[in-house]
Amino acid sequence: MEVNFLRKEYPKFIYNDYKIGEDNEKIYIEYDFEIENLTKFNPKIEILKKKFKFKSINSSIVENIVFSLGMVEAISYFKATCSPQFFIKCGKLNSFQENWFKKLFYLGLGEFRYINNINISNENWVEFISEGKEIDVTEQAENLNGILIPVGGGKDSNVTLDLLKDYKKDSLIFRIGSNKVSTECAKVAGFTSEEIVEVKRTIDKNLLELNDKGFLNGHTPFSAIVAFLTYLCSYLLGKKYIALSNEDSANESNVEGENINHQYSKTIEFENDFREYSKEILKANVEYFSMLRPISELQIAMLFSRLEEYHSVFKSCNVGSKSSDWKWCCRCPKCLFVYTILSPFLYKEKLVNIFGEDLFEKRDLLKTFIELCGFGETKPFECVGTYREIRFAISETIKKCGEKLPFLLNYYIENFKLTEEKELLSYYNENNNIPKEFENILKNKLAI
Repeated sequence: MEVNFLRKEYPKFIYNDYKIGEDNEKIYIEYDFEIENLTKFNPKIEILKKKFKFKSINSSIVENIVFSLGMVEAISYFKATCSPQFFIKCGKLNSFQENWFKKLFYLGLGEFRYINNINISNENWVEFISEGKEIDVTEQAENLNGILIPVGGGKDSNVTLDLLKDYKKDSLIFRIGSNKVSTECAKVAGFTSEEIVEVKRTIDKNLLELNDKGFLNGHTPFSAIVAFLTYLCSYLLGKKYIALSNEDSANESNVEGENINHQYSKTIEFENDFREYSKEILKANVEYFSMLRPISELQIAMLFSRLEEYHSVFKSCNVGSKSSDWKWCCRCPKCLFVYTILSPFLYKEKLVNIFGEDLFEKRDLLKTFIELCGFGETKPFECVGTYREIRFAISETIKKCGEKLPFLLNYYIENFKLTEEKELLSYYNENNNIPKEFENILKNKLAI
């Protein structure tokens, strides 16, 4: 359906309410969203208690985090019609919050707008109209301790686990959903299943029905949900730090000349914005940062190539994650990117053992390969590295292969130039938020 028609037909999105409760097994949150004259949505979140000791959920701090989390959860439902007015009946946004969420709703849906050919300015994208009461929050001065480490099962979070291994005693793993891969990665790092904070998100089926009917659909800023959820869990568990695994490479746009980024909520821009929001609004004294922010995907691959204990268990393929037995699908941009970025360090036998086949021999991946290298119309809309580091990784692998090259590497050398940017392996961006004691660990590992 056409966006202008939908915005005219369904001008009002409503954030009606949120509920927080608990029983012996879980803390649960339920939201009440509505597209007026169309349908309602009641997405749910559950934080499994296991043996953890949680703070009381009956506080203004918790209520305020849950309310703000609801604003981000609402994006998945708002995007079905992109209603120009967003009514809030269960809370009140001040001017700082209005500007903050306008930016997130716009840039966080950048890929969505691009894919759906939506040309609406930030100024006209959405208007927030608060009809509820402001939540009065007093900043918490209490001492928090330890680290919450989000782990999805990919190479990046495993590098973070290794970097912070000396802090394991005061650390917990965080994950959304339950999968064997993250469990195995946590196990390699020395964590038991009882040391994993597990959160379950349930998407309302009414949204899926709208998608089937042709209402608008597309990518949303999932990492922004992770930010608020980890912040909530850190506060409830008394953890001081949230150590993400987002890297410098996430800052590159997918569309040249435009601020359209599949990874927007993994960028340093969002990280800084969220830190400011948590300080000004959430006030729980929890510190959110990324352990890998100063370095690139290439450097992460270099560090991960040395962690052989993780090689047989890690997975990054989003296609494969949807099957019961999570495997590398070996046909998507993410698989080819991970294969490529690891190739200077692990090609050929070790990489083939991980993936089950040589992806550089797959002719059906040529278009994806060209896009990853930066010679297509856009970068694949996936969490992949920069053009420079991908070209360098390919160039280094070609040099090591000798004369007999697999199909994709042979195509590269026949059509593009090799690069000699050795400085990429010693890159370090000082624009980061890593606490000094943790930053020294990273610098020592990189020998900087």
